[in-house]
Amino acid sequence: SQLPVRELSYGQQRQLEFALALATEPRVLMLDEPAAGLSAAERTIIAGLIRGLPPTLTIVLIEHDMDLALGLVDMVTCLHFGEVIAEGDPESIRSNATVQEIYLGAD
Repeated sequence: SQLPVRELSYGQQRQLEFALALATEPRVLMLDEPAAGLSAAERTIIAGLIRGLPPTLTIVLIEHDMDLALGLVDMVTCLHFGEVIAEGDPESIRSNATVQEIYLGAD
């Protein structure tokens, strides 16, 4: 069916924004908290869309949901107050003591 965008759910609007960005065939796609405000099911859809992107597309992902972010990326740069505190693959970031303390709430 054809609905005006204003009648789509928030999650559907986010998916449409994603499709519009991809329609321009970008070389770099910048995503600022793409799953913010979405239900668990909608987050799964967005994560699937991101995983399905071609490997030739560079993606800059800003995301505060660490589980989501670390499940989507190959390389991570963690910032704290604008300073790089850690860089590496998702597993090295998960095990980094500084990242755990600041972002993951380790004691």
